[in-house]
Amino acid sequence: MQFYYAVGIHQRFPQLQARALFAEGINANAVPSTIINGLMAVANHRLSVFGESEFPEIQAWRRAFSTMGLKPTQYRCASEALLRRYRKEGSLPKLHPLIDLCNSLSLAYAIPVAVFDLDRIEGNLCVCFAHGDEAYESFSGEIENPEQGEVIFADDARRAHARRWTNRQSGWSAVQKQTERVLIVAEALHDDAGDDVAALMFSLVEALRLTWPEVKLRKGSVA
Repeated sequence: MQFYYAVGIHQRFPQLQARALFAEGINANAVPSTIINGLMAVANHRLSVFGESEFPEIQAWRRAFSTMGLKPTQYRCASEALLRRYRKEGSLPKLHPLIDLCNSLSLAYAIPVAVFDLDRIEGNLCVCFAHGDEAYESFSGEIENPEQGEVIFADDARRAHARRWTNRQSGWSAVQKQTERVLIVAEALHDDAGDDVAALMFSLVEALRLTWPEVKLRKGSVA
């Protein structure tokens, strides 16, 4: 499968920087706690200096959400939601070693990191503006239709795997215990986004190879 952006996304958000990575050979038995603890220490330091709303990475997403007609404090990008929860509660729930790892990367870099089960995606995956008739399945199993013009991740079967861009992923393609193949996407909009997304992906690749030594990785071309 291919992962790509519709032309209109780059036209509207020319500052967008994104990287994608395909990984095969993931399982739920790994314990990447040492790596996660190091990343959480970075997040702790950043949050001890400023609140997440003051991070340039978060401010850039807030501006983008405002541009899309969304109230930034009502619909937060995934990294801001994670940082906010972590700051208030002091921890995040353990879900799956890969998700826990990617959440810790998102906390450390303040950049949204999305993970999709490839076996739950039909054909290619595109970040695009919704027509409004795509099907989105929430984590509770409810089926919704995105608003027309909303930024979504859509596959060839017109299933939406994320709503409001980086705000809410679908339960349909969420990583499960049996997941083996995934697509991981990191996206940013701030001034140093290119360097920071590259650094995040470098850290991710190293962490994946240490945690799952047999993992097969392939970088995705983001058009």
